[in-house]
Amino acid sequence: MYNKVFLIGNLTKDPELRYTPSGIPVARFTIAVNRPSSKNEKKEVDFINIVAWRRLAEICGEYLKKGRPVSIEGRLQIRPYEKDGEKKIFAEVVADGMQMLGRREGSPTQPEKAQAEEQKKRDDTVAEF
Repeated sequence: MYNKVFLIGNLTKDPELRYTPSGIPVARFTIAVNRPSSKNEKKEVDFINIVAWRRLAEICGEYLKKGRPVSIEGRLQIRPYEKDGEKKIFAEVVADGMQMLGRREGSPTQPEKAQAEEQKKRDDTVAEF
């Protein structure tokens, strides 16, 4: 048996970072993942609950922000529970890995970065004379 999930989506809100009574960090957040559809159909979105533990939870809490694209690798976990006498199920992905996608806020784009490096080379050359 194999339980592995790979998702790419955008955060719907900032992660909620909490600590268990024993001090273990846990972060919970939701990502919106576009569902593939034909050209004529309205695009549909799935909202996937994610939970991260320990150091990964701290990293998610510190760096992830609403709207940011992210890649999540983990496993699907389904938990049954009972509410008001009615049996329900709750599905979430337990994250094993996370990769932030897109560029960082305030960081230069590739052309801006290349221009800055070229200017630095010119400044270094002038400084040698």
